[in-house]
Amino acid sequence: MNANSTVLGLDIGGANLKAATAAGRAVSVAFPLWKQPDALPAALASLVAQFPGIDEFAVTMTGELCDCYATKREGVNRILDAVEFAANQSRERQRPVRVWSTSGNWLSVKEARVQTLAVAASNWHALATFAGRFAPAGNGLLIDIGTTTTDIIPLNDGVPVAKGLTDFDRLKTCELIYVGVKRTPIMALGLPNLCAEYFADIRDAFIVARAMPETGATDTADGRSEMRKDCRARLARMLGMDSESASVDVTREFALSCVKRLEEIIAIGIEKVTPTNFQTLILSGGPGEFVARAASHRLCVKSNAKIILLGDQLGATVSICAPAYAVAVLASEMPR
Repeated sequence: MNANSTVLGLDIGGANLKAATAAGRAVSVAFPLWKQPDALPAALASLVAQFPGIDEFAVTMTGELCDCYATKREGVNRILDAVEFAANQSRERQRPVRVWSTSGNWLSVKEARVQTLAVAASNWHALATFAGRFAPAGNGLLIDIGTTTTDIIPLNDGVPVAKGLTDFDRLKTCELIYVGVKRTPIMALGLPNLCAEYFADIRDAFIVARAMPETGATDTADGRSEMRKDCRARLARMLGMDSESASVDVTREFALSCVKRLEEIIAIGIEKVTPTNFQTLILSGGPGEFVARAASHRLCVKSNAKIILLGDQLGATVSICAPAYAVAVLASEMPR
């Protein structure tokens, strides 16, 4: 692998901005794009400034689906505007930017502005293209569970062979499941006898179930903290109760049922996507690795597949920024 640190990979999502070099330096920052799209150029410039000595940029994205944009085409173009601003701010010369497409090719910014659906939501393909080197022969599967979504990507001889390329098609094939380990509303899990309101999300359940630590963050459904007592209060509302009427045992039991349901949803998708003669399972080391382990347990027992943890291969910090690292590596390995 060419550890060229002069290429910066950028993964621009709806909730987080991630940057990494092929040499293994990575930074992730929270950025709710749907709330402040006009602040994206400055936010990206600030992130890029943390990586001096960069000569070129490799970009992938998912943020174009945010409802602050009227269409995906507008989203892609606004994101590319922000990238070009960040790449060339205070520079006498323009630094090149290339954009990953779901065809497995690099596009110039000019080409990407025309082929918007090819670069929209392309980060899963970049990650799978990179991760395929850990399963170079036979059929494999990559599972990447993030804060918002789950990608389940079949591989053949190290190459992604997904049936769908767009969000629409991937949702139908279960190669994309719109659940993650933080931002999924509890009401989206389809459990019975709940309030159909955005009172709580899945991280509340994980924290109450003690599968995730308390953080004190306040980007929650009610703006209160991620401390366990506030998580319990939000879960109680989902049951039509409150923090005074719902006991600790009631909210903990409910939290565990939410966690189990999330694992079931992902496990069903895994069963649908898993190729025949399955040999290798790659688990991305992102925030949902522990859920991926649980959801894929039955598959691993049945298939006796080799399991590869990208977290062990790349380290915790880089794994969180895996798609950004992937495009940095893929771009660095291209002939000059």
